Amino acid sequence: MSETPDQLMQALHAEHAGALWGFCLRLTGGDRARAEDVVQETLLRAWRSPKVLDQSGGSARAWLFTVARHIVVDEWRSARNRHELAVDEPPELPTADRTDQLLQSWLVADALAQLSPEHRAVLLECYYRGRSVAEAARILEVPEGTVKSRTHYALRALRLALQEMGVTS
Repeated sequence: MSETPDQLMQALHAEHAGALWGFCLRLTGGDRARAEDVVQETLLRAWRSPKVLDQSGGSARAWLFTVARHIVVDEWRSARNRHELAVDEPPELPTADRTDQLLQSWLVADALAQLSPEHRAVLLECYYRGRSVAEAARILEVPEGTVKSRTHYALRALRLALQEMGVTS
């Protein structure tokens, strides 16, 4: 009576899984999780290749070891492996150096301080608080046309103040 593919697979596993595990563990530099993945993928490929199940012990083992080595080499060559880093905990997100941003905000604040209170107020409402011309006009209690002209002249004065400070050209 001929053995079923399930029985052949169980026999293949019983005979070679231990040695295959040790081989994969060495191939992966002691990474147990990767070694388990490689063993599982190797045995899955053996399951999908019935000719391996019918081979004698030595040639089946050679086939399994060759497939495992190819899997590890393919993973090593893949971009996925170059970009992934296995760690116990997620790495801390890098924080950008905000020194330049902080310095720039101080310079803009100094330049804004040089503006008239009316120009400073219109820039504050329209640019920093994101209000529309109509909203700024209502809050500042001036006509919309006044908000538009003050914004125009305030931006020119701000640009001039920043140029004098050497921030812009």
